[in-house]
Amino acid sequence: METLNRRDAPELPDFATLKRIARDQLIYLLEQLPGKKDLFIEPDLMSPLDRIANVSILKQHEVDKLYKLENKPVYSTSDQLCFLIRPRIRHLKYIAGIVNADKTARRTRKYKIIFSPQKFYTCDNVLEEEGIYGDVTCDEWSFYLLPLDDDIISMELPEFYRDYFLEGDQRWITTVAKALNLLNSLFGPFSKTYGIGRCSKMTYEVWKELADENNGDEKGRRPKVGHIFLIDRDVDYVTPLCSQVVYEGLVDDIFRIKCGSVEFGPDITSSERSVKVLLNSQDKVFNEIRNEHFSNVFGFLSQKARNLQTQYDKRRAMDVKQMKTFVAEELKGLKQEHRLLSLHIGACESIMKKKTKQDFQELLRTEHSVLEGLDIRESITFIEEHINRQVSPVESLRLMCLLSITENGLIPKDYRSLKTQYLQSYGPDHLLTFFNLKQTGLLTEQVAGETISAVENKVSKLVTDKAAGKLSDAFSSLARKSHFRGLSKKLGLIPRFAGEYDLKIPKDMAYIFSGAYVPLSCKIIEQVLERRGWTGLEEITRLLNGNEFAGILDPVTEDGSSPDSQRLILVVFLGGCTFSEISALRFLGKEKGYKFIFLTTAITNSSRLLEAMIEAKN
Repeated sequence: METLNRRDAPELPDFATLKRIARDQLIYLLEQLPGKKDLFIEPDLMSPLDRIANVSILKQHEVDKLYKLENKPVYSTSDQLCFLIRPRIRHLKYIAGIVNADKTARRTRKYKIIFSPQKFYTCDNVLEEEGIYGDVTCDEWSFYLLPLDDDIISMELPEFYRDYFLEGDQRWITTVAKALNLLNSLFGPFSKTYGIGRCSKMTYEVWKELADENNGDEKGRRPKVGHIFLIDRDVDYVTPLCSQVVYEGLVDDIFRIKCGSVEFGPDITSSERSVKVLLNSQDKVFNEIRNEHFSNVFGFLSQKARNLQTQYDKRRAMDVKQMKTFVAEELKGLKQEHRLLSLHIGACESIMKKKTKQDFQELLRTEHSVLEGLDIRESITFIEEHINRQVSPVESLRLMCLLSITENGLIPKDYRSLKTQYLQSYGPDHLLTFFNLKQTGLLTEQVAGETISAVENKVSKLVTDKAAGKLSDAFSSLARKSHFRGLSKKLGLIPRFAGEYDLKIPKDMAYIFSGAYVPLSCKIIEQVLERRGWTGLEEITRLLNGNEFAGILDPVTEDGSSPDSQRLILVVFLGGCTFSEISALRFLGKEKGYKFIFLTTAITNSSRLLEAMIEAKN
């Protein structure tokens, strides 16, 4: 792929098609249960469903009443009950309880379960064990892809990270492969695919099989998206563990963006009620500040407010005809912009209050020292103060994990001391949390004596090369070493510059972390695209435990595609993507003439990542 500086980016495909497909399929499934019915919706599906089909659409297709699926008695009087759920055992047992209670009461009803995005073999087993297999009908709502914005698509599968990276459960691999195959059929055929990580490699292999089955359907079509990059979340843990300082990332950290929207409370709306705001490129104010470093946002909003006031003041010099035109064409837009401007100013003020309370500047200084490998003892003291002050169990864990990954594990003395203090401060229940963190490689203890690589060398002398390779892979998966210092040095992740980093005119992707760090995930993508493959990055891939790949699904397409499509790159994050990474790659796109489209199993941040280690599995 040719790297072109500051060229106009190509047009993005219209992802509204994905919403229409999902809505039409859901309507079809609801109509399979003719007549009036009550619909029970799993809480995790309510926000995604609202983006696809609102209440009025559901009512048009004979949905009488809507209920949130909760562990409470059912008071529905309908003769038909429909359940829209994720394939989770606890939901099936709850539904079984309803069906069996109706049997006991000799009440006859029809029951339909719609699994989203798919039903697993275990689901049938649970229905059979509960004795309701023949009493319910089951369907799948293949809802894989939810466009959150012009360039962001989410699968809304937050459980993917824990299921695969902690539990080793591969059930969602096929789901992601099917999602990629759907995108391939709508906007492909895609030509070149790059990826790194065990999960990415498995997903690519399954997707390739699916693509081979319907390869004939795409022949002769001109692709709208050229290249694809797949990356595992565990390839880069440092980036999601760093405090986000771009506006959209901060809003997510503090207010929790859910399914592309956020709820601002009365303290921000300056009223008695909360307001739900859709955060996307349609919000003109948000679109201009979403990727900005927070230090620049207030200045922009102040200027915007002045400009808006100037536009309002124009009315004073208008005659009747001009006033009529102004009211008809401009006033509504100005009022909407004013409302959004007020909300974002309120959000900024709230962020500043909360971050000041948490000594945010000192926190950032500690993070930057950890990233650079400086003042480690001072950083440990800062973490201990955090724990002893009981600032937040997740926040304390985040700092411990960041230190562990950047130092390739904590020395035994520090690991045991911090662990003991943490358990004393937040409770012994977190023993399992530490086990989970060790399993994923987020928080590890350095092992004295021989290194894993030394053991591998001895093993390779005793067995054949082929067997040694397999054993080496096994050792790598057990070790889960980060090698952050080596990667940082070879890729230049910690920028070196004279004077202060100018956040108003950023030089590189490091601006998303105040100039302290270029996200590893984004740097890898940049390097692979520049080199048109992994050639020259062998040492980097070795430090990342390998599993890199490059493949061509359709050799004919690579030569016959348009230059614009070759500059459109779909980046797939398996295990979650942060808004910081999205902002960084948007910046890279502007600099190099690419346009990035993001597909992620879910939007993540440090809190979501660590909460997956703390919470009991659903």
